[in-house]
Amino acid sequence: MSDLASFHDVLFPLAVSFGATGGPERRNEIISLSSGREKRNARFAHSRRHYDAGTGLRSLDDLQEVIAFFEARRGSLHAFRFRDPFDMKSCSPGQSPSATDQPLGTGDGKAVRFALVKAYGDGSDAYRRSIIRPVAGTLRVAVEGIELFSPDFSFDEASGEVVFAENAKPGIGQSVKAGYEFDVPVRFDTERIAISLKAFKAGQIPSIALVEVQL
Repeated sequence: MSDLASFHDVLFPLAVSFGATGGPERRNEIISLSSGREKRNARFAHSRRHYDAGTGLRSLDDLQEVIAFFEARRGSLHAFRFRDPFDMKSCSPGQSPSATDQPLGTGDGKAVRFALVKAYGDGSDAYRRSIIRPVAGTLRVAVEGIELFSPDFSFDEASGEVVFAENAKPGIGQSVKAGYEFDVPVRFDTERIAISLKAFKAGQIPSIALVEVQL
């Protein structure tokens, strides 16, 4: 079964996710040389996000909802949408997405597909993260600073690309930008949820690990 086939297009309980902890992980190999210098190599080209949803539980109702969600996903078998409380927009957290937030590329008069990405950093050092699960109804797209609307473009979830209609494709040298809210595809990174009622009432919350997946 492919990752895409094992993805359930449902959102993890929103109230719980906003209390979750976590963030990106990078894997690098660091070797200390006899000269005292270091040799550093990136083991993975992309970061991977990890979260603990247990910190978002505030009540027994929350816990029951998460357990039901866990069972419906068959534990770690099926991935799902998760709203990252720290990073869920193409813009700053306190702003609303605009059609010119993130550069996607430059038109050549032929291309109609542009990968949806979010850039971290500036210039050649920027990391361009693929965004494959924008929130429905939030995707805004502009060509050369002018916002377009459906049916001039659509979004292909299978490829993570903005797709322009033939009559609206960007011309040579025209900038393509986009703005959006987005979810992260994750799965449970645990095979069980263990908690006692007494411990929960005493403020001891279970760890509910989630990990980002590539679709």
